[in-house]
Amino acid sequence: MRFTLFYRGPLKSNRGVDDKQAIRRAFHPQLKQLWAQPPLADFTDWLKPEPKPGDITLIEQIGSFQFAPLVSESIHMVVELNITMLRPGAPGELVSHAGDLDNRIKTLLDALRVPREATALPRGDAPSESETPFFCLLGDDRLVTHLNISTDSLLEPVSNPSEVVLLLEVITRATRLTYANVGLSS
Repeated sequence: MRFTLFYRGPLKSNRGVDDKQAIRRAFHPQLKQLWAQPPLADFTDWLKPEPKPGDITLIEQIGSFQFAPLVSESIHMVVELNITMLRPGAPGELVSHAGDLDNRIKTLLDALRVPREATALPRGDAPSESETPFFCLLGDDRLVTHLNISTDSLLEPVSNPSEVVLLLEVITRATRLTYANVGLSS
């Protein structure tokens, strides 16, 4: 399966749980829409928090959230990401701030995955009615097998120097082809 996710907003290096959850919330409606379309619309049984014995579930309960990752070990899927990042500044400026780019990408990857524990969520945060389940891309960032990042200048004024526009081309692949995942592998 191949699709593109979009994000516009702050992407700071070494950020905390609030920033990562805000980024997750930006991707949730896009992934929710993706699940409403074929081929994912044919797999909504995977979104049941209490499946029948032998059935697949993608739901991971973390705190008060029921996360539903699209790419999960339970369905033998991995992902390739091609990221285009538009950010304020002259072309090549990030080369002199390589650590900054690395840490911003780490923040993004953390936001794309299911949090590992409730402490990785903002204190007191709870899903809204439209956030159950809460869709995210990755069950774990270890499932990213290829990562390509291109940067360029964001050619409009911004009030926040950490503002970015991201286009994430997502390509899912099966590590083991099964009847369950055959329609999801590129």
